[in-house]
Amino acid sequence: MNDPESRLALLRFLERVQERDLARTRRWIADEERRRTEHRRGLLARPPAPDWLIEHGLSGQEAVYVHVGGCWNASRRSKGVDRDHARRALAEGVKACPQCRPDTELGFVDG
Repeated sequence: MNDPESRLALLRFLERVQERDLARTRRWIADEERRRTEHRRGLLARPPAPDWLIEHGLSGQEAVYVHVGGCWNASRRSKGVDRDHARRALAEGVKACPQCRPDTELGFVDG
């Protein structure tokens, strides 16, 4: 290692390796920034959550519960509906979710 030329060659090699590493790190940063931007854009483009949900049974036909939109207990088989549809479902005998109590929110009184 006493040869100045060998030492200089090693330092130049180290420099190239570090430049390659830095370029790779910058690509990773750019990729991550792009992913974050796309994620934010996707969140902003997402349609608003429905105010009311009708949950259907396993067959997909029969309505089993009415939920307030965003209810933690609503299943993936739930579909967004408007206020009138939710009230009509309750009037037709579809059960109100016992957790979010849409019947109370809708001012629905039996009878």
